[in-house]
Amino acid sequence: MGAAPQTDPFVPQLYRVGRVRRELADTMTLELAPFAGPRPSFEPGQFNMLYAFGVGEVAVSISGAADASSFIHTVRDVGAVSGAIAALEAGATIGLRGPFGTGWPVVSAQGADLLLVAGGLGLAPLRPAIYHVLANRPRYGRVVILVGSRNPLGMLYRRELEEWRRRLDVDIEMTVDHADADWHGNVGVVPSLIRRVAFDPHETIALICGPEVMMRFTVNALREAGVLPDRIYLSMERNMKCAIGLCGHCQFGPAFVCKDGPVMRFDRIAEILAVREI
Repeated sequence: MGAAPQTDPFVPQLYRVGRVRRELADTMTLELAPFAGPRPSFEPGQFNMLYAFGVGEVAVSISGAADASSFIHTVRDVGAVSGAIAALEAGATIGLRGPFGTGWPVVSAQGADLLLVAGGLGLAPLRPAIYHVLANRPRYGRVVILVGSRNPLGMLYRRELEEWRRRLDVDIEMTVDHADADWHGNVGVVPSLIRRVAFDPHETIALICGPEVMMRFTVNALREAGVLPDRIYLSMERNMKCAIGLCGHCQFGPAFVCKDGPVMRFDRIAEILAVREI
C-alpha cells in the first residue's frame, strides 16, 4: 500500500536523489526516494510535480520505479526548472508532490492487442505501461511498440529497447527522421510505421505519447487503418502548475489536463484537439 495522501496538496515532500543516469546529451534519469515514509503508489501514465529549491516547480511524468521505495523520472533540460533538476547529483534534495492525474488503461486493456507509439521523450511516460504489460504478458494479445526520434543519438532508452527487441513476444519498430552512417533501421516519422506493421484494428488499443503534431498524425493513421476513436488514448502533457485543477494553466476546452488527464481517450477530446491554439 502507498502512503496516505498528504493533507495539503500544495506542500512538496522531501525526496533524496539516488542514482543519476545520463540518457542523452540533455536528458537525465533520476531515482527519487522519500526521506520519510514509503513512496506513494502510482498508475502508469501519472505525473509528479518536481520542485527545484530556489528555482521553481515543473510537472514530470513518472517514467518508472526502481523498487517499492523510489520513483524514476526522466528529465530533459529545456528550461530553468528542468535544467536545475537535470543537473542534480546523487544525494541532493528535491521537493515532490503527487502522484496526480489519470493513467494508461493497462487494466481495462487486458485481453486486447496493444499498440504503443512514442515520439521523442514520449517514451518516458509510456515506459511504466510497457513494464506493466511485459510483467503481465499472458494477459494481453499481440504487443507492438513503435518508437521514433529525430536522429539515432536522440533515441531514448536505447539499451532497454534493444533488450525488448530480443523478446519473442513483443514486436518493436524504431525510426528516425534523419539517419547517420551507422543507422540501418527505418527512416521517417513515427506515424509512417503504422502502415508497416500488421495488427487487427478491431482488437487493438493504442497508447500514444509524443509531440502534439506527432500524435495528431498518428491518430489520423490509426483511424485510416480502422482503429475506433474510443480505443485510442493520448497523453496530453501541457503546462501544468497547480496539478489539482485550480490555476487554469492546463485548461483544455472544458477539461483540465492535470485533473482529467494527462491520459485522455481520443473520442472525448477529438473536437478540441482539432482546434489550433487550444
